[in-house]
Amino acid sequence: MCGIAGFYRSFLPPPEYPDLIHGMLAQIEHRGPDEAGCFLDDRLAMGTVRLSVIDLAAGSQPVGSPDGRHWLCYNGELYNYRELRDELAARGFAFRTESDTEVVLAAWAAWGHDCLPRFNGAFAFAVYDTVSGELHLVRDRFGKRPLFVARHEGAWLFASEMKAFLAYPGFRFEFDEQQLSSVFATWTPLPGQSGYRGIEQIPMGEYLSVRGEEVRRGRWATLDLTPGPVPRSEQEAVELVRAELEAAVDVRLRSDVEVGVFASGGLDSSIIAHLAAHRTDRRLRTFSVEFEDAEFDESAEQSELAARLGTRHSTVRVADSDIVEAFPDAVRHAEVPAFRTAFVPMYLLARHVRDKGVKVVLSGEGADEAFLGYGIFKDTRLLAEWHTLDDDARLSRLSRIYPYLRHLSGEDGHRRMLGLYRQFTEEDLPGLFSHQMRFQNGRFAVRLLRHAGDPFAAARQLVAREPGYEELSPVHKAQWLEFRTLLSGYLLSTQGERMTLAHGVENRCPFLDPAVLRRAASLNLRFGDPDDEKYLLKRAYADVLPERIVKKGKFPYRAPDSAAFVRSRPDYRDVLTDPGTLDDIGVLDARFVRRLTDRVFDSPPERIGTRENQAFVLLASTVWLHHWYVRGRARRDAPLAVPLHVVDRRGSAPSARTESV
Repeated sequence: MCGIAGFYRSFLPPPEYPDLIHGMLAQIEHRGPDEAGCFLDDRLAMGTVRLSVIDLAAGSQPVGSPDGRHWLCYNGELYNYRELRDELAARGFAFRTESDTEVVLAAWAAWGHDCLPRFNGAFAFAVYDTVSGELHLVRDRFGKRPLFVARHEGAWLFASEMKAFLAYPGFRFEFDEQQLSSVFATWTPLPGQSGYRGIEQIPMGEYLSVRGEEVRRGRWATLDLTPGPVPRSEQEAVELVRAELEAAVDVRLRSDVEVGVFASGGLDSSIIAHLAAHRTDRRLRTFSVEFEDAEFDESAEQSELAARLGTRHSTVRVADSDIVEAFPDAVRHAEVPAFRTAFVPMYLLARHVRDKGVKVVLSGEGADEAFLGYGIFKDTRLLAEWHTLDDDARLSRLSRIYPYLRHLSGEDGHRRMLGLYRQFTEEDLPGLFSHQMRFQNGRFAVRLLRHAGDPFAAARQLVAREPGYEELSPVHKAQWLEFRTLLSGYLLSTQGERMTLAHGVENRCPFLDPAVLRRAASLNLRFGDPDDEKYLLKRAYADVLPERIVKKGKFPYRAPDSAAFVRSRPDYRDVLTDPGTLDDIGVLDARFVRRLTDRVFDSPPERIGTRENQAFVLLASTVWLHHWYVRGRARRDAPLAVPLHVVDRRGSAPSARTESV
């Protein structure tokens, strides 16, 4: 795992390139604290900070092809690199290292863009062709690893994290109000969005190629949710699920360092922990968050799982004050607004993991999207069938959708839900039928902005441009939206990769193996009660996991939101409503900000609803983002802690020369 950064076709003179790339890499050194390297020529500077996981001694970057034509800066892991290495060796390629990075470069040299569908991994990389002068920027199929691009005075800047741009002369961050409106409304940046003017993300499964003034964009991976052949029996389906998950865990355990597991106490991570524990030579390390607030705590399930599997288990206990204290730093690493505080305990947990000497962890992320584990999928089926059911049938279905929401339990609660659901049985937002109820909270949050415009325009455009989207079933549309929005934009980034890599820890997700997703598509809604989420996963592992984990139902990972601030830092009211800060931010509606903040701090925490909680966290994170990025306080002026090894081809040198700065 690594971080990459660079610039192409800069107006700045090449003699300044070493100091500039050194400064950009210093901003993201937390992603790869083990070593650093860069490649320079008269058109480009790009570099890598490396977290050594595979081939610790010989896997340094950047990597050049034997003929010196192609150079690669790579962030990620290619899980099937051994199989691809064998295939390339049979074609005559010789390898100098055991690293997956060299396999990526050889595959590019052999097949160009056509190598990408062959890759099973989580990655973002830059590959430069010294002959054609073309730069290629590529991101993995699920958006597991970030890659940002900005234009500045004719130059192309790129990096794993936007904070690298702070080191480029003259670059300034400025909020994009229409993007913020979309982020607030849909809870997450959409593919391509960053929240700032002039900065974009390479969307999941896409690439950007630049040569001179010519720019090419393309998509190399699509999200295929087409159901495959149905197994002959439920038992066969269970065996197929087990086989695919075992294979996915096996390739993600490939590492020259110890691999641990995030064990939340839920079904998905417990399955991964079980599989990993039976596939490692050493006693498995598991890591969890305990909450001081019992409403969010799953420590009983975590302890029972650890005892069942015999793992070396350690936890971080998180109180309200811990969340509030770490919030600013966690936001600095997130770089985009967040709608809840659940990413902060993950930031604290990743620090704990790194302190324990572990660099790589597996997690259960992606299971709910692949195997339809979220309530939104049940919501969508119910809403799509609403007019074919009577009220008794509707109430029966509703009673099984959200059993963990206590304020909606019982007959009165279910009847309130009946009235709520009736409001969303028709599609008012074209293409977004499944998510209309969720987006109601977003409609409230966009009131934070002075000029919100149409907050759902970008989401409607996203689905309108997608070939074949209209032909999908309502549930498959909901699943597509989850993969393309909240999963890639928040769960894998703000709550996942950005928090773990803040401390140099790599997170791997077996449920996001393409083969697992294909298998899930062929099995979903084919067996068992469709309102019993992830039925086949429960069937497959009921005999090896604690019964309380298998039977407890979906318990989403959450953390205290506004209540944490009210209970531990009441002075945050002044921080968030400071007139000078609000005027400087410019895009926020100061009157609404004050009304929301007063309501949150003047009401008992239990009286604050979901929409107010989300708006509050979006406000707090935006205020800190203004501090860190618009004001530029996130810039790190300290040099890299490790030497920067330079491959220098400026001045059209016939051969590379290596030095350290």
